[in-house]
Amino acid sequence: MSADGCPACTTQWPSSAQRIVDCGSSVAYLHDDQFFAGWTFLVLKRHATELWELEPAERAALIEEVTRVARAVGTAFGAVKMNYELLGNAIPHIHWHLVPRLPDDPAPRLPVWTVAHEPRKLTPTAVAERITLIRSHLGG
Repeated sequence: MSADGCPACTTQWPSSAQRIVDCGSSVAYLHDDQFFAGWTFLVLKRHATELWELEPAERAALIEEVTRVARAVGTAFGAVKMNYELLGNAIPHIHWHLVPRLPDDPAPRLPVWTVAHEPRKLTPTAVAERITLIRSHLGG
């Protein structure tokens, strides 16, 4: 898929209401489905579908951003483990899913994609509260 048809490049996805922080080369957003509390994802600002398409410095910066946001999300939600997913099958644009796995996780040994559940949509107030919580753990 080219940048012209890419939902991330054409601002069709994700919703600006879910924006957490501009990280530099990526932007962090709260995922729509909060069944796994704190599920966050980072979207690369420019169009690329594979890590090898990034220059080493850009790739390193992105990994540092992923790490910084994962630490904040993990701390904010008391994760016992963080899952990092870079798939791109549904939306072919580099974006990392950061999923905190909590002590009461219904399937701690399975990928989140395989856990049957009804998507948990939050109210706008609850979304804002989670975004504020994550931001409070990002530091400077």
